[in-house]
Amino acid sequence: MTAYTATSLKAELNERGWRLTPQRETILKIFQNLPKGNHLSAEDLYNLLNEEGHHISLSTIYRTLKLMARMGILRELELAEGHKHYEINQPAPYHHHHLICVRCNKTIEFKNDSILKTGSRTAQKEGYHLLDCQLIIHAVCPTCQRSLLPI
Repeated sequence: MTAYTATSLKAELNERGWRLTPQRETILKIFQNLPKGNHLSAEDLYNLLNEEGHHISLSTIYRTLKLMARMGILRELELAEGHKHYEINQPAPYHHHHLICVRCNKTIEFKNDSILKTGSRTAQKEGYHLLDCQLIIHAVCPTCQRSLLPI
């Protein structure tokens, strides 16, 4: 997998009969420039775009996020907050997984090449084209374990 650019996104969209709209390009740029370790929900993205003066409807954002996730450009994450978050799907060696505290929502990113290798081998064996392979571990962090409140 290689990193996506506006040009490669445009080519892939055209191949599928779709266009690279200004909205799609703007959303791609936001994710390309997102600091490492940050994840955005559709609502977070909507608010960020509005702050930057881009007026893209929430429904367009949802459709674009789903499309880019299906294409393998974005990773769709089920974090502890109960709604989906997204991040750019980085090529190796930047591929990573997530460890999430179910109490405080603290998220730690970690690398493990054996998970990616297993996913890749399994997909290849079955004739699939791998878009993404991610492990999300839901746990309770040490701070929350020490707290007096029950889980």
